[in-house]
Amino acid sequence: MATKQLQKLFAESLAIEAEQAKDAGALGFMARGLVQATMPHRDTGENYHVRRNGDYRLIMGAKDPDIGLPFGSVPRLILSWLATEAIRTRERELVLGDTMSVFMRELGLVPTGGRWGTITQLKDQSKRLFNANITCSYTNKDQDTSADFTLTDYKSLWWHNNPDQAGLFQSKVILTERFYKEIIENPVPVDTRALKALKFSPMALDIYCWLTYRMSYLKQPTAITWPQLQAQFGAGYADNENGIKNFQRSFTQQLKKVLVVYPEANIDTARGRLILKPSRPHVAKLK
Repeated sequence: MATKQLQKLFAESLAIEAEQAKDAGALGFMARGLVQATMPHRDTGENYHVRRNGDYRLIMGAKDPDIGLPFGSVPRLILSWLATEAIRTRERELVLGDTMSVFMRELGLVPTGGRWGTITQLKDQSKRLFNANITCSYTNKDQDTSADFTLTDYKSLWWHNNPDQAGLFQSKVILTERFYKEIIENPVPVDTRALKALKFSPMALDIYCWLTYRMSYLKQPTAITWPQLQAQFGAGYADNENGIKNFQRSFTQQLKKVLVVYPEANIDTARGRLILKPSRPHVAKLK
């Protein structure tokens, strides 16, 4: 990692260690179904996406192929905001803030314009995220269950050239009953400061959320092979020996960043496997 990036991660890690997420007003959530397997890390140009985690499968399809699927860090930050607000308000209807700047600051984004600016990314990825059809399924020799859903029943997003300009109407979304139920019944607690610290890498965000979820119920050391991890996290690497090696290299690099902000995670590698050992979850389960 670049020296400046590493120094920033260490500084934010110290702040996280000094004060628990709830006490710091940084308690956030993710929907469990979108933590167990992940959406695309980059634009593949495809309208269909599958990730596997054992018997679990996450399938995403684009309702409108001209819009495409969400990818990168921004939709992950939006998902966390949606889940966190749903838990906080216990409402399906969520208001995205009085201005675009307010909303972006809550996501940990700095409003910038231009083709590659965060405002453009927010517009594009919001459209892609709310365009996705999602299927979560569990299939083994004893059961075959699945749930199909979209994220919203209604959305009204107002964009302005001036991100500090208040809209005539507040931007809002109404979550679908099924997605809202998934959040309320199966929330994964996360520290939003960690999400903001890792926001430049979608894989690092995925690893962080997955680890704090797995550590919340892990009772004994568990070994996971690199092909299994690649099926879960993907990231567009080829399904062959070289692809697995490249995935392992990339995953290991991002894992190092995650362990800076989540140093309690007890992880080892041996004989081509990642070994998870019982650890304190980064954010404790809700009581």
